[in-house]
Amino acid sequence: MKKVMMVFPHPDDESFACGGTIALCGERGQKTCLVCITSGCKGRSGAYDITCRQKLARHREQELAAAAKVLGIARLELLRYPDGTLAEVDEEELTQKILEVILDWKPGVVITFPPDGVTGHPDHIATCHAVTLAVERAEQALGADELPDLYYVSIPHYYDHCPDKGPKPAVPITGKVDITRFRQQKGEALRAHLSQEYSVNRAYPGVIEGDFGVIGCYEYYTLVRRAGQPVVPERTASIPLIDF
Repeated sequence: MKKVMMVFPHPDDESFACGGTIALCGERGQKTCLVCITSGCKGRSGAYDITCRQKLARHREQELAAAAKVLGIARLELLRYPDGTLAEVDEEELTQKILEVILDWKPGVVITFPPDGVTGHPDHIATCHAVTLAVERAEQALGADELPDLYYVSIPHYYDHCPDKGPKPAVPITGKVDITRFRQQKGEALRAHLSQEYSVNRAYPGVIEGDFGVIGCYEYYTLVRRAGQPVVPERTASIPLIDF
């Protein structure tokens, strides 16, 4: 089965975006790798009295490790760029670091944020650009049977319980994964990020307290590259189930 690699900028992005999918991969025996670009040092400290950004970064790394254990992530890579700076960092350098992991891990699937970043966060958007470029460059070095599929993840219900609204989606959703049996693991992974209780509660009220009823049964994706070629996503009347 295909190995799956996720690349996200902050600890907790993986649980919000595709926690159920990761847990599903784990049950199937598919190996998963998470590349986390920053350690989230500008996030809130939630229930903890942490005022030093270095201490918060280390604390959030520990939370991420706990979430990764819940979800069954086999490999965790921490790049430790400063939180909130990815729009200003050298894109060539960041792309190269991601490329190195792709060439070493040789995933069959790469998942990251879409061009709108789901929430419009500059770190999310910069991550999308770097990952997309890294996949395109990896295609020049990998064999024909090693080329990964590239998916952008969507969270269409992220703002259902928020007073504000996100940006207009940059790409249409082209597939969904049924995570009904893995909502518990997704919820437990989100709870592992307790320092981010504000963010978790605004998107998934009740989860921090152990009520996972607000977590939906699907996670959503857009296929944008396959077999070394771009795929033009098209909006359909109904979103089909997909399998990585």
